[in-house]
Amino acid sequence: MVFGLLLSVLVTLLHWYLWKRLVKDTTRPGPVRRVLTWVLVGLTVLLVATLVLPRVIGPTRSTWFAWPGYVWFALLIYLFLTLAVLELPRLALRGWARRKPLEASATADTSAQAESTVPEPTVAEPAPAGLSRRLFLARTSAAVAGAVSVGTVGVGMANALGPPDLLRVPIRLRTLDPAYDGYRIAVVSDIHLGPISGRAHTERIVRIINETSPDLVTIVGDLVDGTVDELGPAAAPLRDLVSRDGAFFVTGNHEYFSGNPLAWLRELERLGVHPLRNENTAIGRAFDLAGVNDLSGRSIDDGPDFDRALSGVSSSRPTVLLAHQPVQVSDAAARGVDLQLSGHTHGGQLWPFHYVVGLQQGALAGLSTVDHTQLYVTRGAGFWGPPVRVGAPPDITVLSLHSAG
Repeated sequence: MVFGLLLSVLVTLLHWYLWKRLVKDTTRPGPVRRVLTWVLVGLTVLLVATLVLPRVIGPTRSTWFAWPGYVWFALLIYLFLTLAVLELPRLALRGWARRKPLEASATADTSAQAESTVPEPTVAEPAPAGLSRRLFLARTSAAVAGAVSVGTVGVGMANALGPPDLLRVPIRLRTLDPAYDGYRIAVVSDIHLGPISGRAHTERIVRIINETSPDLVTIVGDLVDGTVDELGPAAAPLRDLVSRDGAFFVTGNHEYFSGNPLAWLRELERLGVHPLRNENTAIGRAFDLAGVNDLSGRSIDDGPDFDRALSGVSSSRPTVLLAHQPVQVSDAAARGVDLQLSGHTHGGQLWPFHYVVGLQQGALAGLSTVDHTQLYVTRGAGFWGPPVRVGAPPDITVLSLHSAG
C-alpha cells in the first residue's frame, strides 16, 4: 500500500509537470486547454492502473491496458527528460520572451487620409491577436520534446520487440580440461513473461538457443512476472530446449515478486529445466556448475548461501556460478569462483538509466573481472515495464569455453 501511494504521488507530479509545459504554457484558456487537461488526467489514471493492477488481477487480464499504459510510460519518461533539458534554453531566453508581443496590426494610410477632403465611412477592424514570444517559445519546446520522445520510443520499441542479438563470447578458464575446449554455454536472462510478453516470446528464444546447438543452457533469473496459473502456458515452450548437458535455472528478484517462487521451481522441473537453489552439480569432468538464490529471497528466508552452493566443488576444475545480480560477484570472488554468469541489469534498458544501474550493480553488461573471478552479464532477452530498449538491445549469449593453459 505504501509503495502504491508513493508511486501514485510520483506519477501525479510527473504528469503535473507535463501539464504545465505541454498544456498550460502552450494554450490560452478555453476548450482546447480543458480537453488536453482531461486527456492528461486520463493518461495519469491509465499509468497508475498499469503499474498497480497486474499484481491484483493478474498479467493475462491486464494486457489490454498494459500495452498503451507502458508505451505512455516510456513517452512520459522521455518527454520529462527532454523538457528538463530544454529548461536551460528557456531560462536563457526568458528576457527575450518577456518583450512586447509580436502583433500583426492593421494601419491606415495616413497620407492618403490627409489628401482626402471627404473621408469615406470606415468600419474599424480589430488587429488579430498576435503570437506572444512566450507562447511561441513554449510551443516550440513542446514540439521538440514531442518529436524527440516519439522518435526515441519508436526506435526503442523496435529494439525491444525484435529478435534478441545473438552474441558469441570466448571465455578462457585456467583449469579447464583441454578436452572440453570449445564447450558452449547458452546464457539467457530476464525473459519477463507477463502482460505483454507471452508464449510467442518464449518460443522465439527457445528457437534461437536451439539453433546454436549449445552443450548447456543457463537461465539466469527473472523468467516471469506472475504466477504459474497465469503464465504457465507462456513458459511451456521451455520444455523444447535441446542441449547435451541440460538446462539450469536460478531465481531472480521477479520470481519472488510473483508471490510463489517455489511453485515456479516445481513447474520448471516439470519442464526439464533444473533449478539450482544454493547448490551445485558436476558437468562431467568439464566444470562444477553452482547456483545461488537471488538477494530478494531474503524476504522469505530463501536468500543466497554461497558456502552451501559451493560446498564440495573440485579445485581441479573450474567453477561456474549462476547468480542473477552482478553485485553478488564480490561474494563469488572471495570464494575463488572462476566465472559468474548474471543478468538483472537489462543493460540499463532505457538510456540514460544505464549510469544509475552500472553504479548500483558494479557491472552493466559484457565481460569483466573482479579479483580473479570473471563476470559475464547479459542484457537479457526481454524487458520490464515499457516494451522499449534504448541503447541496450536484448541479447542471448553463447559462451565458448577455452583452456587458458
